[in-house]
Amino acid sequence: MQRLAVIGGTGLIEMTFGQQLTDAGLTLERRDDLVVDTNWGTVPLTCLRLSSGDVEKELIFLQRHHNQGNASKPPHMIEHRANISALVDSGCEAIMAVCSVGAISADFPPGKVALADQYIDFTGVASTFHHEDATFTSVTEPFSSELNEILLNSLRGGQSFSNSERLHYTYWLAHGPQFETRAEVNAIEKLGGDMVGMTMPREAKLARELEIPYAAVCISSNWAAGREPGDDAADLSHLSVSAEANKRLAPVWQCVIDLLSQG
Repeated sequence: MQRLAVIGGTGLIEMTFGQQLTDAGLTLERRDDLVVDTNWGTVPLTCLRLSSGDVEKELIFLQRHHNQGNASKPPHMIEHRANISALVDSGCEAIMAVCSVGAISADFPPGKVALADQYIDFTGVASTFHHEDATFTSVTEPFSSELNEILLNSLRGGQSFSNSERLHYTYWLAHGPQFETRAEVNAIEKLGGDMVGMTMPREAKLARELEIPYAAVCISSNWAAGREPGDDAADLSHLSVSAEANKRLAPVWQCVIDLLSQG
């Protein structure tokens, strides 16, 4: 893959490669920060030009919570149309999103990194480029099966998981910005949600509308409300969630390198 876009969030606040590049035989040739104008606002991107021998690659990073130089925009205020259109206009071949999630399923403990293979969005908030014409996009399979196959192998190897380890989960979109109640999490589980977050499906829908392959790598940064072992009344803290998510990035770096190594 010659040009890959990566979206970071609470997990993966910024793109700072180190030894991972050298180990993969990649060299950072150039780093550029730029601002892209879209119909829905401006979007800051970081563009990394990489080389592997005579082959050049480009990695384009977007922090979805960008807010005048900070990663602090609340989830319900993100203009996802601006973000996705900026990445598509940059010529990316595919988008890999990195998401910090609250885990509901018992086999998705904090620290594990997995994939979204479905989402559930009952927020009632539209996420579309089509407000004037009646355009209906199929999202039966919302994520790229080709990307997910590569990422599945990467996450298994990077975390020393056996082939029996579950790595596909359903993402439940919560409106936010408040975390969920215990009762809400219990209901979400009954309706098929394995993890909960506040952003990603809005991006996935827009990527499908623009027909760009999209995959979501999900970091279990904490147990969802009411699921903390031994303390079902434990409060959730955004700062601690963010800190935990950013400790779990080694498998994420491997995913990026493996996608760049394709083709």
